Amino acid sequence: MVIIAGANAKSLSEVLGPSSLVAAVLTVPTLDKVTVDLMVVLGTTTMPIHQVLRLSRGAIIELDATEADEVKVLANNLPVASGVVLVDRNRIAVEVKQMLPRTPGTR
Repeated sequence: MVIIAGANAKSLSEVLGPSSLVAAVLTVPTLDKVTVDLMVVLGTTTMPIHQVLRLSRGAIIELDATEADEVKVLANNLPVASGVVLVDRNRIAVEVKQMLPRTPGTR
């Protein structure tokens, strides 16, 4: 049984009600089935459509960022963190440096 500490300490079922407690317990395993699309934005650029149409293998696209700049981590197209790129042999990773605050209106 979970107890909420304080002057008026109550069990979790007393606070939420028995049906809410059951719902809370049942929803935790379902989080394993939720997928989130993660993207790391290294930088951005703007180019005319005629240049986009001429892109081919080996083309180099210059970005508005430097090697030292932090990258943005997006979850389902929403910014959630910033970090730095790490390279170890042939593997690329991102070290999260800061979690970004949620914007009002997002879940």
